[in-house]
Amino acid sequence: MTSSHNPTDVSGPGRREFLAGTSALAASALLPKGAYAADIKRFRHGGFDISVVSDGFIMLPVSIVLPDATAEERPEIMRRLGGTPEKAPFHTNIPVIRTGDDLIVVDDGSGTRFQESAGKLHANLLAAGIDPSAVTKVVLTHAHPDHAGGTVGADGTLAFPNAQYFVSEGEWRFWTDPNFEKTMPQVLHGFAKGAQRDLFAVKDRLTLVKPGDEIVSGMQVLDTRGHTPGHISLQLSGGDGAGHEGLVITGDAVTSNIVFFEHPDWHFGFDTDAELALKNRKALIDRAASERLALLGYHWAYPGIGRAERNGAAYRFVAAG
Repeated sequence: MTSSHNPTDVSGPGRREFLAGTSALAASALLPKGAYAADIKRFRHGGFDISVVSDGFIMLPVSIVLPDATAEERPEIMRRLGGTPEKAPFHTNIPVIRTGDDLIVVDDGSGTRFQESAGKLHANLLAAGIDPSAVTKVVLTHAHPDHAGGTVGADGTLAFPNAQYFVSEGEWRFWTDPNFEKTMPQVLHGFAKGAQRDLFAVKDRLTLVKPGDEIVSGMQVLDTRGHTPGHISLQLSGGDGAGHEGLVITGDAVTSNIVFFEHPDWHFGFDTDAELALKNRKALIDRAASERLALLGYHWAYPGIGRAERNGAAYRFVAAG
């Protein structure tokens, strides 16, 4: 099935509900155990000690999650996502990685300016005994508000005051375009203003990266454009002791471990370039299955760790034990 979704036409009830988040708290009872991740998942991969810290969750409408699904397919998939036929909760899993002298956060969540069910990162870090002032590096997979909105607190101060920040050259170029009101569809103007607020706040400590660069030794930038024009994922070298050599932190390259593993030809409603996102998403999942890479997904059921297996013409997600 092909999608009629126009990647630049992202207006309508779906996006309005996503931005407003008015149903998020009411739907919290639907959320599977672990949504707020009181118990932090910790594991080791190669030379990296990783803690998965929750930022809470966001609610997404069915029109965004399943634009290509039939009316008959939608209710069961939304149920499996922990939602209702109209909307479903998507976790926000943030890796906090210690290696050598560095403490690295990958995406900094929603902060206080997005859906009220998100923005829990700071509290959960403190609960886990992680001092935000000890974070040395923050990598942004992209500048959407649920990934970069936690850069600046409500009081205007940086959430991670001693960190260096990293974002891709393409992401910076797209969101900081001074003529964005002319070059972007109007529905993206609010996102652009938020991205500029967050990126400009760390401009003096920001490093622009490109695919193939390393954030630190053994942490390589991957090109996963499509969800946004400069979206990146990260690959960590080394093994996990269970036969997986390499761990990919996907960001929003693969937004659901149910929908896009089982239906790799389906689109996602918030991808800026729908066809490029689909191509790169399929390539990433297929590579993960071929190379037995471990995976960590931002919006997957907490803690979002597992692997891909081929299942006929599609894939299945196998959660880590």
